[in-house]
Amino acid sequence: MPSQSVTSSPSPTGLGTSHAVARWCAQQDWPVHPLAPGHKTPAANCPTCKTARHSPSKCPCIPAGGWCHGFHAATTLPEQVDAWWTQQPRFGVGVSCGPANLVVIDVDAHAAEVPDRNRLLPGIPIAPSVNLDGLATGFDTLALLAALRRQPSPAQDEQTLRVRTPSGGLHVWYLNPLPASRYRSSTGSSPKTALAWQVDVRAHGGYIVAPGTKTTAGVYTRVGQARHPAPLPHWLATELDRTGHLPAQQTATSNTPPLRTRARRAPKAAHRVLQPLLDEVAACAVVPCGASFTEKLNRAAFTAGGLVQTGHLVMGEIRELLCETARQARPHQEGRNISIIDSALSAGGQRPFHLKGRS
Repeated sequence: MPSQSVTSSPSPTGLGTSHAVARWCAQQDWPVHPLAPGHKTPAANCPTCKTARHSPSKCPCIPAGGWCHGFHAATTLPEQVDAWWTQQPRFGVGVSCGPANLVVIDVDAHAAEVPDRNRLLPGIPIAPSVNLDGLATGFDTLALLAALRRQPSPAQDEQTLRVRTPSGGLHVWYLNPLPASRYRSSTGSSPKTALAWQVDVRAHGGYIVAPGTKTTAGVYTRVGQARHPAPLPHWLATELDRTGHLPAQQTATSNTPPLRTRARRAPKAAHRVLQPLLDEVAACAVVPCGASFTEKLNRAAFTAGGLVQTGHLVMGEIRELLCETARQARPHQEGRNISIIDSALSAGGQRPFHLKGRS
């Protein structure tokens, strides 16, 4: 039951309805799910799911169009989004981070006792000579971590989507350029896995409140001009790896080797590897939104980057092909397409793709 009031793509500034915000997020290939009216927690399960002891994967409500189990029910299907927010217009909007390939740095500004200096940045001892006067929130610990790595603080990153929370915190949204690497969620107070004190990570197995969502405490408001997530900075990916946000068998790296620009061998074999991935991107043209377009484009460009690095493809030619394929599938977001492609090509260059045979 499509709503006539949400046919356009609104800016996520908090000025539109929750239905419009949910529609906009779904159009970005971010699976959404309802939040309880006025709150930042998922909408309540049905009476059966409240008492049943089944896992979300075995819940009969989700395939039937229910919103039980929070982010496990998240979807990009327009008809499902319309049904949920038509039934309850006061629902807030949550975004499931894992399927959306999002890594969100959640900076808190809670009034709390500052822990010992050696607990501010897990795994990093802070020398007594470092002046910590005035340190009070996650903004300070995140800035401290960035300064130690000689990088700007993500809280000041104007190139990516940032959202001010009603409590005075900040959500810094990034796109994971390596979808195969599933970053874990964590809390800044965790004694085992944390990026920094009062700095949470929302990623696989978690959700984030969408910009524009209204709660009893206030509105989640976009900061600055960026409307989409930028690729996760390499140095930050390295820190997430160091602090245990990647499973042991996965790795992240901060060094991007220079990509080769001339194909030396097996171009036909390389195209046979890449063509099915390009076909998946092209097929998204028949679906106006959703269809996991971002993930498919990311995968294709990542694979292409690995093939370029091993000399099987020419960078300029394959980048042009990727851009043209993405343009035909999503002509209204060319700037975002290019950002995804360039980031994934660079990331793919870190994982050279070696073909077993030649054509």
